[in-house]
Amino acid sequence: MQLGRALGSIGGLTLASRVLGLVRDALFARFVGAGFASDAFLIAFRLPNMFRALFAEGAFSAAFIPMFNRKVAAKDGGGLPDGIAFAEDSLSVLLPILIAMIAVVEVAAWPVTWLLTLGYKGASASEFAFMVELCRLTFPYLLFISLVSLLGGILNSLHRFWVAAAAPILLNLTLIVALVVFHDHQPLFTARNQAIAVTVSGALQLLWLWYACRKAGVTLRLKRPRLTPDVKKLLALIWPAAAGAGAVQINLVVSTALAATLLPNGSVSYIYFADRLNQLPLGLIGIGLGTVLLPTISRQLGRGEEKEAMETQNRGMELALALTLPATVALIVCGVPIIAALFQHGRFDATDSAFTAQALAAFSLGLPSYVLVKVLTPGYYARSDTKTPVRYATISMAVNLGLNLALIVPLGHMGPPLATALASTVNVALLYRTLRKRDQFVPDRQLARRAPRMLVAALAMGGVMWLLLDLFAPYTTGSSLERWGAMFVLVATGGLVYAAAVFATGALTPADIRRLVRRPSKA
Repeated sequence: MQLGRALGSIGGLTLASRVLGLVRDALFARFVGAGFASDAFLIAFRLPNMFRALFAEGAFSAAFIPMFNRKVAAKDGGGLPDGIAFAEDSLSVLLPILIAMIAVVEVAAWPVTWLLTLGYKGASASEFAFMVELCRLTFPYLLFISLVSLLGGILNSLHRFWVAAAAPILLNLTLIVALVVFHDHQPLFTARNQAIAVTVSGALQLLWLWYACRKAGVTLRLKRPRLTPDVKKLLALIWPAAAGAGAVQINLVVSTALAATLLPNGSVSYIYFADRLNQLPLGLIGIGLGTVLLPTISRQLGRGEEKEAMETQNRGMELALALTLPATVALIVCGVPIIAALFQHGRFDATDSAFTAQALAAFSLGLPSYVLVKVLTPGYYARSDTKTPVRYATISMAVNLGLNLALIVPLGHMGPPLATALASTVNVALLYRTLRKRDQFVPDRQLARRAPRMLVAALAMGGVMWLLLDLFAPYTTGSSLERWGAMFVLVATGGLVYAAAVFATGALTPADIRRLVRRPSKA
C-alpha cells in the first residue's frame, strides 16, 4: 500500500469536507456571531462529538478494525464471511447500548449540560433551559454516527477508504442548507435549527454508508444480542481505547467547560472557531493517516511482517511531519488574515477575529502532537494493546486539567487551547518512549535526517509569509470574492515557498514525491 496515494484519496475528500465546514462556519459567524446563541449551540454539539470521538470513530474503530482484519485474513478461517458474522454480532450488542445511552442523556439532559458548562457563567434560567433543549436535539446524532463508524470500519478494512471519508460532507451540506434556508434575525432561532440539522445529517450519513456497503456486497443482519467470545474481547478493548482515542476531545470538553464558567460570553466561540481551523490540517493529515495506518499495520503484523510494519510507521511519521510543521507555522503567523477572511462579517467583528487568532496560535503549537498521536497509536492498537494508550491519555488529561486551571486566568481564552496543546505533547512523548523501549518503533536514518530539515523549511516559509502579511491584509475584509481570493493566494504562496524550501534543504527530493504518488506494483 502506498501511504501517499491512500492519504491523497482520503485527504482530497476530507479537504472537500473541511472547505464546506469553513463555509458553514463563515455562515454561522454571519448569522449567529460570537455570543450566547453560538456558545449554546457549540456546547450542545460538543456533547455528541465527544461521545463520537470516545466510543464511535475512536475507540470502536481502534478495537474493531484489527479484529475484523484478522478474521478476513485468517488462512484457516472463512475470510470475509467470518468478518461479516463478527460485525453482525458486534452490531447486535452495540445498538441496544447506544439506544439506552441516548435515552439516559435525553432524560438527564439538565445535569449533563450543567456538567459540560459548570452552570455557564451568567446564564439565566431561560438561557440555561435553551442550552438543555439544544443538547436534547443534537444527542441522537451519536446513534447514527456510531453505526456509520461500524460500516465505515468494514469498508476501510476492504480498502474502500473514500466512502467513509466522504460521509462528513453530508454533515456540512446539511448544516449549510439549514443556515441558508432557515436562518432568522434572531440568533436563538438559527441556533435551534442548526441543532436539528445535526441529527438529520447523522441519518443521511448512515444511509450513505448503508448503501455503499450494499454495493460492496456487505449486508448486516440484526441478531439477538449475544456476548460471544469475540464480542467480549471487543468490549474489553473498547473501554480503554475510548479514553486513548478521545483524549483530545476530552481535553476540549474540559477547556469548554472552564471557558464557559470563568471567561466572558463569546470565549467558547473564540475557542471553537480557532479549533475548527486547527482541525483542518488535523483532519486532512491526522485522520487520513490514522485511517490508513491501522488496517495496514494490523494486516502486516498479522502476517508476521514486523519489518514492513516498522517501515510503514516510519513513513507515516515522515508524512505527518512534512505536512504538519508548515501548517503549524502558517496558522501561527497568518492567523489574523485567515480568520478575518473567513469569519469577519455580519455579527463577527475585528475584535472577535483578533481573539480567535490568539486562541488559534495556542492550539497550533500542538498540531504536530495531535497528528503524531494518530501515527503512534496504531502501533499499540494493531497489537491489541489498548491499555497503554489509555494510561497515557489519562496522564495527558490530568496535565490538561492542571494547565487549564493554571493558565485560564492569566491568559484568558488562550489558556485552554495552550493547555490542550501541551497536554497532547506529553501524550505523544509517552507513546513514543514506550514504543522505543519495546523496539516496536525505531526511527530509521531517513526519518532522522529529514525531520530537522523539514522544520528549517517550515520556519523559512513562516518568515516569508510574515513579510507578506501587510500586502494581503487589505483584501481580507473586502467583498466575498476578495476575501476568498486573498486567502487562496495566501495559502498557495505559502505552499510554494515551503515546497521550494523543502527541496532546497534536501528534506525531500522530486524522486520522493514521485514515489509517494505512483501506483503500487500489481506483482
